[in-house]
Amino acid sequence: MSTIGFIGLGHMGGPMAANLVKAGHKVVGFDLAPAALEQAVKDGASVADSAVDAVRGADVVITMLPSGKHVLGLYEELLPVATPGTLFIDCSTIDVADAREAHDKAEAAGHRSVDAPVSGGVVGATAGTLAFMVGGSEADFQAASPLLDVMGRKVVHCGDAGVGQAAKICNNMILGISMIAISEAFVLGEKLGLSNQALFDVASNASGQCWALTTNCPVPGPVPTSPANNDYQPGFAVALMDKDLGLAANALRNNGVDAEIGLKAAELYSRFHAAGGGGQDFSAIINDIRDRSTEGQ
Repeated sequence: MSTIGFIGLGHMGGPMAANLVKAGHKVVGFDLAPAALEQAVKDGASVADSAVDAVRGADVVITMLPSGKHVLGLYEELLPVATPGTLFIDCSTIDVADAREAHDKAEAAGHRSVDAPVSGGVVGATAGTLAFMVGGSEADFQAASPLLDVMGRKVVHCGDAGVGQAAKICNNMILGISMIAISEAFVLGEKLGLSNQALFDVASNASGQCWALTTNCPVPGPVPTSPANNDYQPGFAVALMDKDLGLAANALRNNGVDAEIGLKAAELYSRFHAAGGGGQDFSAIINDIRDRSTEGQ
């Protein structure tokens, strides 16, 4: 079993660390939030007084942080004190360039590194059913896989360093666009006198079928477990979708991709976030669309 330093014990990192403890690994965690540390102790992890203390003597360091600047800043502190050859697994969702820089810094310091962003939200983190998109060498992927298998149900080696992040932002661009399309269709159906249930029954069994419809349906009723039936309490918050689509938009521009729909999706979620929707599930974009829609003539 491994000794794991786990930095970032929030809504995602906390349950992920708890699953590692359940699997018999020794987890030493750190987070800036006292409540997160308290929960980690309840889940059976040890906690450290600092991120540096959490990684001393660890075989593996897992980070789940808000942005690339946090990852790179923390690596400056952690890399010099980690045991030579430590495997760094960054599960944050960050810019591809930042992921590659983090990898280069880890390698230069004598360590191993993979980027392994996740999909599946808090529900998946708790259940241990996350999907991991991994970037790094084959050898480092193989070293990380047993731990990722504990925390997830699907682990995919996407390519070299940074390519895991590329897969994440491409996937979430598809998801954001899909949710906007599904939401616009429901609002149009309402305008035309079509019930939400009838549209769901048709589209879920026809060419409009997609995850945003059949699992995260943005209207109450058709999918009882969707956030729409719980006042849009987030499984995946608007603030996170805004962040991921912002990363995708930057990548689109930097790589010269003519992607009008992807850029528009980023714009719509950014606007909704700025208007106060950040804490709602990303499917709540339907309410923004409905509120902005005019009466038919």
